[in-house]
Amino acid sequence: MLLMMIGLGAALGSIGRYLITIRLKKVSGWPLATLLINLSGAFALGLLFGLNLLPDVYKILGIGFFGGYTTFSTFNVELLALHHSQARRLELFYGLTSYLGGLLLVTLGFWSSKMF
Repeated sequence: MLLMMIGLGAALGSIGRYLITIRLKKVSGWPLATLLINLSGAFALGLLFGLNLLPDVYKILGIGFFGGYTTFSTFNVELLALHHSQARRLELFYGLTSYLGGLLLVTLGFWSSKMF
């Protein structure tokens, strides 16, 4: 039953990611959707981690939903595409913002959980 709940969470997270991606690709010529998805997912995972939820609830939300919602592989493909298109400044900005922003936001999410 837990595996089915994790799978359902992952499916819902993937659908959410898809809907955000198709919406933002209409307004941005660079990987803004993936950046926002991964940064918001980092914050949410930090928050969930800090809340000390029941292990099964964390698995369903953290591993399931946010595992499906965030996307490290798409980030890397988009980073490589920027590299091949010679968009070096955008490549650097996207890479640093994703890695450093993700680390900052997961930390902020964790510390925000202490306010509850």
